[in-house]
Amino acid sequence: MRLTLLGTGDARQVPVYGCDCAACHAARQDERLRRRPCCALVEVGEQRWLIDSGLTDLTERFPPRSLSGILQTHYHADHAQGLLHLRWGQGLVIPVHGPADPEGLADLYKHPGILDFSRPFMPFESRALGDLQVTALPLLHSRPTLGYLLEGGGRRIAYLTDTVGLPHDTQSFLQREALDVLILDCSMPPQPHAPRNHNDLTLALKTIDELKPGQAVLTHVGHTLDAWLMEHAEDLPEHVRVARDAMKV
Repeated sequence: MRLTLLGTGDARQVPVYGCDCAACHAARQDERLRRRPCCALVEVGEQRWLIDSGLTDLTERFPPRSLSGILQTHYHADHAQGLLHLRWGQGLVIPVHGPADPEGLADLYKHPGILDFSRPFMPFESRALGDLQVTALPLLHSRPTLGYLLEGGGRRIAYLTDTVGLPHDTQSFLQREALDVLILDCSMPPQPHAPRNHNDLTLALKTIDELKPGQAVLTHVGHTLDAWLMEHAEDLPEHVRVARDAMKV
């Protein structure tokens, strides 16, 4: 199994429009430091599934029939806006498996075009998608959101964003799994108060310690965390890495 992190930023992305903090300044100078909307591509055998669809150039990145489908974590715009254009394709159907969210995004359900939303995941439901096994994991966010346990090719990867901590049932489920890699939401540096909707570094490291993956990768990174890491990168545990766009796991 190969997983490519196509985008690793939060809703603001990096650089943030109008911001001149050290991280945003550096990202304007070096394309490699930019962060696009958080999403990934998982590939096992003939299966190629996009995880989230916040990139606005999906029709350019993925020629017709090059994707098996989309695993949608939730329907906030920064994770789903690419669907608005993709739906108007012709001559094919793209399955979109995600949470049962009656609101969806904009008018996608009313005018789905080539997108098939007919099979939403139930919590902890597991599906075999060719050589890829996918289990939906409830997360803690401001609207219905799922993470995914991905199993294939002898590897087990958990992809968990957007969330603030984990629900008890999800944590208990993952503690029974031997994770090779945990890809986890971490949007902010350590905060003085409990974060809302997204992990800060303190909560992310606590979750990593509880799940004990072989390797952890922090994603959904905001510019304030990037700026903090410019001075504190050595403070991270050895088995914890910070994601970058185009990183392969």
